[in-house]
Amino acid sequence: MNKKLKRSNNQIVGGVCAGIANYFGWDYTIVRAAYALLSIFSGAFPGLTLYIILWIVMPLGEE
Repeated sequence: MNKKLKRSNNQIVGGVCAGIANYFGWDYTIVRAAYALLSIFSGAFPGLTLYIILWIVMPLGEE
């Protein structure tokens, strides 16, 4: 099993959360909500910075 972490075409902004959900087999909505809550409670800046870095680093997947 050779899974790779890739951004999803099912995207709201960059497809990062949907790509993480696809990789782990989770629901998109739960991952997006958890990431939003984590970003808000961490002061928003670290969460936003991490999202932008992942958006740049993760390749776009084919669906």
